[in-house]
Amino acid sequence: MIKISKIALVALLVGSMGATVLSADAGKGQKLYAKKLKKACGINGGVFAGKHTQDEWQSIEDGGKLKAEIEKICPKVNAKKALRSKYMKDYYDFFYNFASDSGNVPSC
Repeated sequence: MIKISKIALVALLVGSMGATVLSADAGKGQKLYAKKLKKACGINGGVFAGKHTQDEWQSIEDGGKLKAEIEKICPKVNAKKALRSKYMKDYYDFFYNFASDSGNVPSC
C-alpha cells in the first residue's frame, strides 16, 4: 500500500512539473527577446512582433516555421544560443500577443 502511494505521489509531482514547463508565457518571451534577440536584430520587440498579424504568426507557428521566420527577419542572430527549442513557445506567445493587429505595445 505504501509503495502504491509513493508511486502515485511521484507521478503527481512529475505531472505537475511537466505542465508548468510546457506552458508558455508572453512576458517570458518578451524578456527572452530583449536578452537574446534585440541586439542581434537591431529592432525592438514591438517592431519585430509587428512584422506579422496574429493570424500570420499563428500560421507560422502551426507550420513549424517560427525559427526560420526569426532567422529571416534577423539574419545576424546566433541560432545555437538564441533559438533553442525551449524558447520557441515563449517567443511565439510574445510575437502573437504583440502582433501588428493586437493593439498591444510591449515595453522592450
